[in-house]
Amino acid sequence: MTTPLFADKSVSTSHTTPSNTDTRRERLRFTAFKFTRSPAAYCTADVDLEWVDGERYHGRAEGVASPTGDLRLSAEAALRAISIFARGEIAFELIGVKALRAFDANVVIVSVLARRAGGEARLLGCHLADEDSLRSAVLATLQATNRLLVTLAGQP
Repeated sequence: MTTPLFADKSVSTSHTTPSNTDTRRERLRFTAFKFTRSPAAYCTADVDLEWVDGERYHGRAEGVASPTGDLRLSAEAALRAISIFARGEIAFELIGVKALRAFDANVVIVSVLARRAGGEARLLGCHLADEDSLRSAVLATLQATNRLLVTLAGQP
């Protein structure tokens, strides 16, 4: 669901995913995303993720609005929620986020640096962005980190 532009030029985008009772899930699940832009060009991105037993993780990023900054804030909010889940065992750094056109589709690509005791790894995630590029930045961030998080959680 996307809320249209308001007369005061503020934007509010909100997404929620229905709850899933399958406890065999082995990945963090995206449950909600909200992006708000004020008339003063200040924006906030909020991301909610959920683990198997209903454990919820919330990430928030704030900053000045701009086309590329909005994508970056959305990805940063996702990384903050993911970092809370990682409990300090992995440090994440957003290298970059970019929206582009590829194969006749809009795509958001996210690059993340993950550091842990054994070294560091550069992670890459992407998501089709035909409907909402900000939400796609969140999902691309999750896609980049999912395999690493599954090993962190002790999953096969």
